[in-house]
Parts: sequence; structure tokens; C-alpha cells
Amino acid sequence: MDTPDRFWAKLGPAEKLAIEQAARRRNFVAGDILCRQGDKSRDVLIIRSGHVRVLTVGADAQPMLLAVRMADDIVGELAPLDDSPRMATLQALDAVEVLILPGSRFTRLCQTTPRLAWVLLGIVAGRLRDNGLQGAALGGGTAAHKVATVVMELAVRYGRTIGAEVTLKLPGTQAELATTVGISRESFARVLRELREQGVISTGRGHLTIHRMDELKTLVG
Repeated sequence: MDTPDRFWAKLGPAEKLAIEQAARRRNFVAGDILCRQGDKSRDVLIIRSGHVRVLTVGADAQPMLLAVRMADDIVGELAPLDDSPRMATLQALDAVEVLILPGSRFTRLCQTTPRLAWVLLGIVAGRLRDNGLQGAALGGGTAAHKVATVVMELAVRYGRTIGAEVTLKLPGTQAELATTVGISRESFARVLRELREQGVISTGRGHLTIHRMDELKTLVG
């Protein structure tokens, strides 16, 4: 079933058929690398099932989690536009199926299919806007505020609601998530420990459950 407000769901039957005829399907298992930062590959990928994390390594050589993409999302969409290397690494978080389009075919489809090009433009613009808002939210404040903000964002985007609680699989290590919000791993771990002691969250085996959402929202502000 298509996920509302994502790339694939915004396309009409004609655009979906054109992509399926031009693409090949491929499956990945958890931990597989779909492409690496620095690669010169030009393929565009559309996720049909599963979750993919987007990682980048900066000048300090520390990995940073940029995003998690899921079913109906497009990834690698900037690759056909220029000859620059890949800006990020894509890694499967679980069993993933994708449609893979060579960059040249995807470019031709965008040039000949106005609706496809318009949908892509909307997706890119939305991601730029989200990145700006995220940067503003994480740009200042205490470590507790930053950790609460990233946990809240992950819960809203990828969490599963069970009664009054929200549970989610963490898409990165504490070190990666700490780098994402601009604090040390020790500070990130300390805030999580304090939230556990207060009964706001619980953690275990790469999962996190929010028990008291209102208190987390208070920290976010």
C-alpha cells in the first residue's frame, strides 16, 4: 500500500508504469550498503518496502545520521544532476526492496513527464525546508532539549503507537545520533539515562519506547 505524501504515492498510474518499465528491482538485508558516500554511481532508488538510513561522514571522520527513508521514498535523486560524488551513504535498516533506475533513464523521464518532474521538485523542496527547520530546532539549547527533539522527531516520523506509548527502532548508534544533534556521546547517553530514571522512556536492544509523551514535549518546548 502506498504511503501518503511520499514520492511514489504522489505519482499517477502512468508515471508509476513508466518507472517500473525503466527500473530493475533489488532486495537488500539489514546492514547492506545501497551506495557509499563518495561513489560516482548515478542510480536513483525508490524504496518499495523497508527502511534505509542516510549517513554522512564529516571532516572529523565521525558518522552522522541525516535521515531515515521508508517505503515510497526516493533516494539518490540528486545523483543524475551533476558529476559530483555521492553526498551520503545509504544503508538498509531491515529487509528492503527498491526500484533502481539508471540516472540517464531517470533524467529522460523527468524531461518527458512533467508530473514526475513536478513531484520530484516538491520532494526536494520539502527536504530542504525540513533540514532548515531541524537545524533551527537543534541549533541551540541544552543537551536535554537536543536529545528530546531528535527522539520526538524520530517518534513522529517512524514510531509505532501502542495505546498511550510510542515505540521505535533507533536508526543509529548513540554516537551517530549524538553527532547529529551536535553533542558528545557521553552527553547523549547521560540524557537518555536521566529520561529512563524519570520514567519518560525505556530503551533496550536498539529500541526506544516513549511512556510519557507530554513530558518529552515539554523538553522540546
